[in-house]
Amino acid sequence: MRYEKVDNLMALALEMQAARGGLSLKDIEARFDVGRRTAMRMRDAVLRIFPQADEVSTDERTKRWRIPTGTLNKLIGCSADELGDLETAISVLKRENLLEQASSLENLKAKLTALMNPDVARRVEPDLEALLEAENLALRPGPKPRTRPFVLSELRDAVKACRACTIRQRTRATGKVNQRTIYPYGFLYGQRHYLIAFVPRATGRKFRMFSLPNIVSVKPTDVFFERDPSFTLETFAQNSFGVYQEESVDVVWKFSPRAAKVAKDFIFHPSQKLEELNDGSLIVRFHAGGMLEMCWHVYCWGDQVEVLEPKTLADICKDKSRSWPGLP
Repeated sequence: MRYEKVDNLMALALEMQAARGGLSLKDIEARFDVGRRTAMRMRDAVLRIFPQADEVSTDERTKRWRIPTGTLNKLIGCSADELGDLETAISVLKRENLLEQASSLENLKAKLTALMNPDVARRVEPDLEALLEAENLALRPGPKPRTRPFVLSELRDAVKACRACTIRQRTRATGKVNQRTIYPYGFLYGQRHYLIAFVPRATGRKFRMFSLPNIVSVKPTDVFFERDPSFTLETFAQNSFGVYQEESVDVVWKFSPRAAKVAKDFIFHPSQKLEELNDGSLIVRFHAGGMLEMCWHVYCWGDQVEVLEPKTLADICKDKSRSWPGLP
């Protein structure tokens, strides 16, 4: 039996214990994206392994099965990836200013950690710490490109282990596949998702971004590396307005009195400084790169914002005919 089948059976057993009303075949089909016959085989396998499982008496015509509470308690644990994903969800909620929901998930995380076997918790802690340091969010609305799950899984394992990888990456412009060895440090998630990695044989910039959708394969090597203690993803991300990295410049935007009240509620960049003028307009200053992403955002404000610096961005956005479509 393949390992993923064993994983699915264990997950099904845990869900059959967690579901007070039991699980039906239709529930199993939906949860594991399988057909009717496969769902029946999975159910039968769990019932063979756990004979204490029983059929739930309901008023429905649909049959449901569950495993008694407590049967699998000693098998329940949380991996570093699961706790890391929960921490990521908490960060997302905080950034969206959904503080009550974030607090609720923080309480859940504390409860799960408290229930874990102390020895298991100690083994998970270093991996969790590495994941939290390695993953940073740059949230943007809109469509997202597909990322191959096995690519992300292999890279996350390599990040935790500080293990060099050989990646094969397709160039968007030509379609040509290039191969190189990199030291994976972490990820930036946004309009496009990127791997941040140190390239040991590169000339010029050593830390580079690789578009995750363009990575077609990942092969771990036998080489292990030490992380540069001076490098942080947070600092790396703050060099840019969005995700794309380029040389940082001083940026100054002037919002009209009409748009100033709305603009004051925006965090355009962590380094921003606001200055309210006597006529009600607002000056926003920050230091970042990413001209194209800045231009996209400026256009959301129509003719209610003027780019004072840098001149390059001002020239791109000099079309004064645009009208304000509403709130960005």
